Amino acid sequence: MTAIGAVPAVKRRRRGFRLPIPVALACLVMAVVTACAIFGSALALKDPYEQRLDVAVSSPSAEFPAGTDTLGRDILSRVIYGASNALIGPLVIAAGAFAMATVLGLLAGYLGGWVDTIIMRWVDFMFGLPSTLITIVVVGVVGGGYWTAVFVLLVLFVAPDTRIVRSAVLEQRPRTYIDAARTLGISRTRIIFIHILPNILPIVLAYVAIDFAFALVNLAGLSFLGLGVEPGTPDWGRMLSENRNLIASNPPGILLPAAMIILTAVSMNLIGDWVFERFTK
Repeated sequence: MTAIGAVPAVKRRRRGFRLPIPVALACLVMAVVTACAIFGSALALKDPYEQRLDVAVSSPSAEFPAGTDTLGRDILSRVIYGASNALIGPLVIAAGAFAMATVLGLLAGYLGGWVDTIIMRWVDFMFGLPSTLITIVVVGVVGGGYWTAVFVLLVLFVAPDTRIVRSAVLEQRPRTYIDAARTLGISRTRIIFIHILPNILPIVLAYVAIDFAFALVNLAGLSFLGLGVEPGTPDWGRMLSENRNLIASNPPGILLPAAMIILTAVSMNLIGDWVFERFTK
């Protein structure tokens, strides 16, 4: 029998996994971006590289729903193709940085001593560097390129992520289940990766989502400065740079890629916040 005023277990379980409306909308946005990244060639109405110099800049129409740029290229098709760069690069940065940061943070937080000292002094050194300036200088000297920018940002994202993981490990280390594992003679490696890691995994996943948003904005900024993708590549940041003079003649040429950058970054932040609150409290 169910106690008076109690909610049946099944109903409680269903209610616990109900997504808030903002998070559901964020998931919808990311689903659309992912679909565009994977099936861009099928979803695009036109060839994003095709130049129509006889058309040049045109306002939205039935043939070109978002108009065209100065070279007559279809804006909507270029935005759809640009979803690939907006998804793959930030995902590589976020996942790669946190994979390395998770290992370093686990070792620093659990082992302590000289291991913690060496890792955290490196983290302090990286925090002292002007990351934005370093990225611009390195990518500029090497000669730019999308994957060069991805690699530089990945390295720079490791230090702050390491500090986050270390803090989570320090919270877990004095708990009873760790003392019990030590008493049973379980090895350090097993304690770190089998016992501690699963307990901090929700925090790691939440910050991966937030890192994704920051990486997206950083890559878009580098592309805007001409240090990311090659000229002419369908990329949201590059489109902001190439179409910045279209605000009067064809506003969707600059507003659409800008809106996609904002929506994607905000959506990933919302998802990351929800994961953190849902699985850590």
